[in-house]
Amino acid sequence: MWSWVLHRITGVAIFFFLLVHILDTALVRVSPEAYNAVIAQYQTPIMGLGEVALVGAIVFHAFNGLRIILIDFWNAKYQKVMFYVVIGLWVITMLAFVPRHLINVFSEH
Repeated sequence: MWSWVLHRITGVAIFFFLLVHILDTALVRVSPEAYNAVIAQYQTPIMGLGEVALVGAIVFHAFNGLRIILIDFWNAKYQKVMFYVVIGLWVITMLAFVPRHLINVFSEH
């Protein structure tokens, strides 16, 4: 059940990110100054932490989506084991991403 819930939550979160991304990118055509102001807000440490959450959601959603495909086309017998594999792959991926990203976010340029 948790896999189902997390898949839906991450899917909705990714959808809203894409909506905001399309809107802020379209802003460049309306007002380049407003676009630059929005982009400046994205270059803050809080947004850097938000990027960690976004990558975490995308990575989980992708790995769990592959798990769902395997369940549909292969065998549902191992779905619990595959969920633990998804969590393990997610942890490994995030351990590789988060330190490098946070160094970039919190280092002075």
